[in-house]
Amino acid sequence: MSNTNNVNVPEAKAAMNRFKMECANEVGVTLSDGYNGNLTSAQAGSVGGQMVKKMIEAQEKQMSGK
Repeated sequence: MSNTNNVNVPEAKAAMNRFKMECANEVGVTLSDGYNGNLTSAQAGSVGGQMVKKMIEAQEKQMSGK
């Protein structure tokens, strides 16, 4: 199985890491720089879910012209 956690635009890697940290903070999950294998599935899922929620909201705003 291949790793699907690659950033498609390498220049965006730092911004994506900041975004991940911001989303983790919003849902009360503490992330460290680098490996976070100590997270439970629920914690990791809540961070990912928050990221998707915020990306959808941003896309909806862009599509509505706001």
